[in-house]
Amino acid sequence: MYKKILVPMALDHGLSQHTLQVARALSAEGTEIIALHVYEMPQGSVSAYLDKDVVAEGFRAARNLLREKVSDIDGIKCDIIKGHTARTIIDYASDNDVECIVIGSHKPGLSDYFLGSTASRVVRHAACAVHVHRRP
Repeated sequence: MYKKILVPMALDHGLSQHTLQVARALSAEGTEIIALHVYEMPQGSVSAYLDKDVVAEGFRAARNLLREKVSDIDGIKCDIIKGHTARTIIDYASDNDVECIVIGSHKPGLSDYFLGSTASRVVRHAACAVHVHRRP
């Protein structure tokens, strides 16, 4: 199927494990699966009040949690980068020759219709195939 699959993972909800299973189902022997977490830096005036050590510790904690979430699944590469979630996922996929993105999505609420969800932005702008997994 695909040779390189990207699985963006939000560490604060449980859909990520299911999206990894979907990615595994779409893979063939030798497929590289990358679990990616995008760490969003504090925005605006909030960042001025935060100690840089606190932000660095948050990044380290997120990296450790990502590793923990995929530790029981063989053959998954982990990566964490800083940035705006949707744009960073799209750029990462493009820069790393990803053939497919498997992304989890919740059922959209009213705010998603006005602002859009991360998954919908990735679907609209990614240059590769995108599979959206929504838990039934």
